[in-house]
Amino acid sequence: MSKIALFGANGTIGSRILDEALRRGHHVTAVVRDPAKLTRADPNLTVVTGNVLDPESVAEVAEGQDAVISAVGGGDGPGHIATIRPAAESLVAGFRRLGADMPRLVVVGGAGSLRTPDGKQVWDADGLPAFLLQIMHAHGDALDFYRTVNDVRWTCLCPAATIEPGERTGAYRTAVEDLVVAGDGSSRISAEDYAVALLDEIDQPGHIGERFTVGY
Repeated sequence: MSKIALFGANGTIGSRILDEALRRGHHVTAVVRDPAKLTRADPNLTVVTGNVLDPESVAEVAEGQDAVISAVGGGDGPGHIATIRPAAESLVAGFRRLGADMPRLVVVGGAGSLRTPDGKQVWDADGLPAFLLQIMHAHGDALDFYRTVNDVRWTCLCPAATIEPGERTGAYRTAVEDLVVAGDGSSRISAEDYAVALLDEIDQPGHIGERFTVGY
């Protein structure tokens, strides 16, 4: 079983990742700003206070782990702009303090930069609200940064166009640059099956140093 540190364990996606990791018997250190808000109890769960935007805090949390997962968000559009790329830079800076002993880094990405069947990108669609574009481009900026990093074993998992709480089926399809689209033209994944795909990547690495995506 792996030792995993998880930033953002209280969020919609992060909480599903936490559930899936504990379901598999991994030892999870949930890193939160307010431990009182995480009421989950499990013998394999440790809850600590930490700050993903502080490289020193990142290094302290990451030391001795097999993998670190970042599922942090920013709430609204401006919040994502203020959080997502700065968190990426802080995570990498913190990992670099550990040198050769650094763990893997797996981050929750966004769908905006994925290629659609018409050859454009998701964020090129007409009529997208400004706040959603801000969220998409915040994740795109973070991915651009990760792609400059070759001394950290990072992986970015982008969801389908629609991700929301739902059923854990254990079934999904993956792609690298192209949005995963079903036969009816929809692109979706439950947060539960997204978590399955992310933990599968940790258990059986296949996308070191790249982004990939998941959908039905």
